[in-house]
Amino acid sequence: MELNYWLLAIVIVILIVTRFIPVKGITNITPTEAKEKFKQKNVQFIDVRTPGEYTRNHQLPFRNIPLYELTQRVNELNKTKDVVVICQSGIRSSKAARVLKKHGFNQIFNVKGGMSAWKRMNMPNN
Repeated sequence: MELNYWLLAIVIVILIVTRFIPVKGITNITPTEAKEKFKQKNVQFIDVRTPGEYTRNHQLPFRNIPLYELTQRVNELNKTKDVVVICQSGIRSSKAARVLKKHGFNQIFNVKGGMSAWKRMNMPNN
């Protein structure tokens, strides 16, 4: 019985650790770093929040592809271009970055803190 507890504990630790190990090709960036990427031509910007969240507060050139639609709409994106993803807090965009990685995208940038961080830094919105 004690062996079962040890095995369960090991499995739980492995699951937790693998969730936080950085994935090659996914980089966390600040809102300031994301804004710098606006100057680059070979970058696409995706906001994975719901359409309602996006309508209330968004930043161009980010375009809205909600996380729940991303898998079905991934073909709208160019795999040869870098992708910057944002959401409200950084959690959904982190999930979106992993989805994109699984679909063959190589350079993905997740905006840490999302639009909340963008607002805290007093950066302009559209």
